[in-house]
Amino acid sequence: AENMYFFSELALTLNEPEERVAPTDSRLRPDQRLMESGRWDEANVEKQRLEEKQRAVRRRREAEAVEALEEGKDYEGYIPLWFERKVDAVTGELICVYKGGYWEAKDKQDWSMCPDIF
Repeated sequence: AENMYFFSELALTLNEPEERVAPTDSRLRPDQRLMESGRWDEANVEKQRLEEKQRAVRRRREAEAVEALEEGKDYEGYIPLWFERKVDAVTGELICVYKGGYWEAKDKQDWSMCPDIF
């Protein structure tokens, strides 16, 4: 445990690569892979690239929302693929609930609906 920063075996295996997962799976993040290989400088450059890509997508969505508002149209924004927001009947809090589709896509290896996030 001391050699592994006192992480449990489960914690140590959570980020291990797995085959046939969605291209949006966080285990496929290129900056993480570089960091785990000890390539710190490259990992930092890659992390900055990914963050700027995310900011650009956010700016584009914000511009689309403004444009829709100006035209009097509704704007849905980003809709998650496999989860939907609902109000918890007991707590009244907003929660994310699995709506299906991931396991079917994984079985078919059809990830065409996935955004390019990396």
